[in-house]
Amino acid sequence: MPRVFKKQRRIHSAKFKEAAVARMKGCDSVVGLAQELGVNWRLLYRWKDHAERRARTLEQSAAERRVTVLEGEVATLKTALAEKVLEADFFERALQRVEARRQQSGGVASTTRSGK
Repeated sequence: MPRVFKKQRRIHSAKFKEAAVARMKGCDSVVGLAQELGVNWRLLYRWKDHAERRARTLEQSAAERRVTVLEGEVATLKTALAEKVLEADFFERALQRVEARRQQSGGVASTTRSGK
């Protein structure tokens, strides 16, 4: 009975994969590069796809963090705006009262409750 040998999987470091993908971008023959590196050409494409997916995920994460920060800033600004609107309403009503008292007293305005 003939012996069947299983091909052992080699484990490549992340640096090796990154370097291989970087070289892939500028090479004329992916098959030639694969032979030089001692890997299957399909594996190079798999590493490239993985690197591209990872880069997209990192970009999305950065964008999501930026959106979260901006949403927080919008909430803070909305609160500040609401407070300023309340202040403006308060002062508008106070001015209306002062003007009403001025008209009642014949031109002299009083800012105290007693009207003195």
